[in-house]
Amino acid sequence: MSENTLPLAGLRVVEFTHMVMGPTCGLILADLGADVIKVEPLAGDSTRRLLGSGAGFFGMFNRNKQSLAVDVKDARGREIVLKLLADADVFSENFKAGTMDKLGFSAEALARLNPRLICVSHKGFLPGPYDHRTALDEVVQMMGGLAYMTGPEGRPLRAGTSVNDIMGGMFGAIGVLAALQQRDNRHTGTGRGQVVHSALFENNVFLVAQHMMQFAVTGQPAAPMPSRISAWGVYDVFTVKDGAQIFLAAVSDTQWTLLCAEFGFADLKADARLASNNHRVRARDWLLPILRERFAPMAASELAARFEKTGLPYAPITRPQDLFDDPHLAATEGLAPVTLPADASGAGREITTRTALLPLTLDGRRPGVRAAPPALGQHTEALLQGLGYDAAQIAQLCRDGVVGAPA
Repeated sequence: MSENTLPLAGLRVVEFTHMVMGPTCGLILADLGADVIKVEPLAGDSTRRLLGSGAGFFGMFNRNKQSLAVDVKDARGREIVLKLLADADVFSENFKAGTMDKLGFSAEALARLNPRLICVSHKGFLPGPYDHRTALDEVVQMMGGLAYMTGPEGRPLRAGTSVNDIMGGMFGAIGVLAALQQRDNRHTGTGRGQVVHSALFENNVFLVAQHMMQFAVTGQPAAPMPSRISAWGVYDVFTVKDGAQIFLAAVSDTQWTLLCAEFGFADLKADARLASNNHRVRARDWLLPILRERFAPMAASELAARFEKTGLPYAPITRPQDLFDDPHLAATEGLAPVTLPADASGAGREITTRTALLPLTLDGRRPGVRAAPPALGQHTEALLQGLGYDAAQIAQLCRDGVVGAPA
């Protein structure tokens, strides 16, 4: 899929983003073909230097973007950004409320500069009583019911990835696409931009809304996932031969019949107490120990093969690093080669690896990696030239510490 055939080719996005939420929005738009310019401070996006669980942030969420390093506290730096925004389609930011206003990039000021500009703001909360609070993914998981649902009773536990940050960025991108349609629709288009808001807390509420509805329907509070009453009779992790673990499921009466036939569980199939899925749900306290005992001597590989042959749901217990060797991802080209720049690898050197693509296809193909995550200021000179700055002006701006470019 060439760059010019991507659906958002020709769209210009300027982003003031860091961490995960804002960069995810830009990643989606960039992967779909938009020209995304990442405006960074002269010291760079702080996620370039994160360790531990943040070491993968920059490399994952900033491919297919250009980097402009500029001091926007300097009037000359602000002028550069305003020149970019005067001809842009989207401005994306995820800084603390009021930060853009202080810099002169409020939605109102930008609308006067460029009435077609769509401003997408990624925050902790939508405007309201909480919007003054500082939010993080883990904060809203705790206050939004997700940590309660994830951990065992009395032990709230955050989900194992940045679910609200990533989904919040996704909803920001969805809002941008809707605003573009409203601006440019050939029948009803307004020709004007608008402000889009996406927020961590409201995203988290959307994630747990099924449990809210469960309470509304049943009158019973949803139990945390480790102690929930499952909707399915067989739907669990089983420890089998040599201590290996595997997830096995039979969620319909047909699947239960197939399971019993495959493994010779005629006694269980004939037991009237297990006649339907709802019967098996009520019998889980005594049914699952029986199944655990019968599956325990079998190898996980044997169970996987027999479940696959029979068309029953199963899954190995996989660690993230194992996915680099996943045969399905290899066959479908779901991982693409990418080189992380030395100033964003955490190792002080370039690292060549593979990265996960957007989980969708367009005309049967995955939007891919057109450009690696940029080095800090990698595109500063080219962008300034595009705005009409000559070589002497660019050199002066570099000497004055207004912009930064690679040596």
